[in-house]
Amino acid sequence: MHFIQENCGVFGICSQYDCSGEIFQAIDFLQHRGQQYCGISTYDGTIHHETHRGKVAYSFPEEELMRLRGRWGIGHVSLRDRQPLRWRTRLGEISVCFSGNVINAHELVREMMGRGKSFLEATDVEIISKIIIEGSSLTDGIADLAGKIRGAYSLVVLSKDGIYAARDTYGFRPLILGQDAMGTRYAVASESRALENLDMEVYRDVAPGEIVLINNDGIRTLARLPSPRIAHCAFEWAYTASMDSIIDGVYVQEARDNLGESLAQRDLEEGVISADIVAPVPMSGIGHALGYHKRSRINYQEVFLYNRYADRSYTQATQRDREKMAKRKLSILPYVKGKRIVLCDDSIIRGTQIRYKVMDLKEAGAREVHVRVACPPLMYPCDFGISTRSYGELLARSFLRVGDIISIEQQRALEAWVAAQVGADSVKFNTIDDFVASLLTERGNLCLACFDGIVPYSADI
Repeated sequence: MHFIQENCGVFGICSQYDCSGEIFQAIDFLQHRGQQYCGISTYDGTIHHETHRGKVAYSFPEEELMRLRGRWGIGHVSLRDRQPLRWRTRLGEISVCFSGNVINAHELVREMMGRGKSFLEATDVEIISKIIIEGSSLTDGIADLAGKIRGAYSLVVLSKDGIYAARDTYGFRPLILGQDAMGTRYAVASESRALENLDMEVYRDVAPGEIVLINNDGIRTLARLPSPRIAHCAFEWAYTASMDSIIDGVYVQEARDNLGESLAQRDLEEGVISADIVAPVPMSGIGHALGYHKRSRINYQEVFLYNRYADRSYTQATQRDREKMAKRKLSILPYVKGKRIVLCDDSIIRGTQIRYKVMDLKEAGAREVHVRVACPPLMYPCDFGISTRSYGELLARSFLRVGDIISIEQQRALEAWVAAQVGADSVKFNTIDDFVASLLTERGNLCLACFDGIVPYSADI
């Protein structure tokens, strides 16, 4: 299986004014989706282009933004590689960036090289770009991706016509359209927060399989490819997206509140826990903890001081980096001494962060630490854009080696085992059914492959 290393965000804008400053601001608001690389391309008759290694806020000095002239442009943040990529083609000069993962990248490269194509590094965005520019038009080239790419992509393409935006036919990765009230700016982004921070209104989500063109005339649908099924990434609402975003019509904050309430409801029904405070593992655990507090009526209290200059431990490139980041991102508040704590987190993947946090709380004097996890146990690596790359990195897989369905008895046995592994007094996960109900979305419209192993895409692609 092809295990991926990608997590990223895209943004594009067409404006009546120079746009590099707004692209900078927008991708800064998408920084949580990838902290290793960032880039901007703009158009004013020719494409101006800059990419950097590092965070957005520290990578683009004012004089560089001034050189990125133009009223149309795109931007990108990434964990893995530099984007956008700029190309001079028979279809004109273009710049391309995307969010997602190409599962069949090796097969595509082999096939294209067999036809005489050359590659610099054979990154996913390079593969996608070369498929696009083989088309008779940019619209046809983007449409061709659906028949060739197995995996996930939300992409933006900067050209002389404006900005093309497209989403794969399953809609794995989010992509949202926006506009301002005056009709002077139109944009597209991986998350709504990037639009709203620019005082733009969310217009709608790009539909699975839809190709749109954004320019000063507005937003126009060019094609709508058939969708085998909708498969939105459920992990977006539980972890990846920022809590102030709305994705495919569901508020992230509301989904996380529901997930926390579901965990509290189970504890109330089972009557097995008494605690002094409910606390989150910041930042993605906050919504879950607030939901737990709301349903349980146990006092909400922060127990960690968050280091705002630290990155997300889950989206680091190596295991060593993840462990270092997990240790430096949070410090303990002395209030925990003698307290029985319900500690809410979004998920347990490798167990790196939660193990350190439970240990730190107990060393600081916490009497009990009960871990509550919004996601079901993660049992399968993700192919579509989250940075889990092997079965060996999934803690739950060290205990359970089962098929697609985990019984209630198996989940309870797993929870007891995980509690022992991370040093907690107890651990509980949401079941898949409770998880789906909390997201306010039909189960058939979600990708749950990392929980149940059922991959949405057709095997014959």
